[in-house]
Amino acid sequence: MSTNLTSKGQVTIPKHIRDALNLAPGSAVDFAVNTSGQVVLNAATAQNKKKAVDRFEAARGKATVKWGTDELMKLLRSET
Repeated sequence: MSTNLTSKGQVTIPKHIRDALNLAPGSAVDFAVNTSGQVVLNAATAQNKKKAVDRFEAARGKATVKWGTDELMKLLRSET
């Protein structure tokens, strides 16, 4: 089965392959090129997946502010 590459470099993975790899929308996949020059598609393993982290969740609880409102206002207004 063949498919066409879109202008964005995207292709549709045929359903029978998605089913065989248990891929669902949002699933992570790994691509590799073997020694024969063939592209190999695998479902990404938990070890190879980079967990998407919400940037706000990653920053939550990280601030260690030691000043009060007056000091903060001076800092923001560049008052010395």
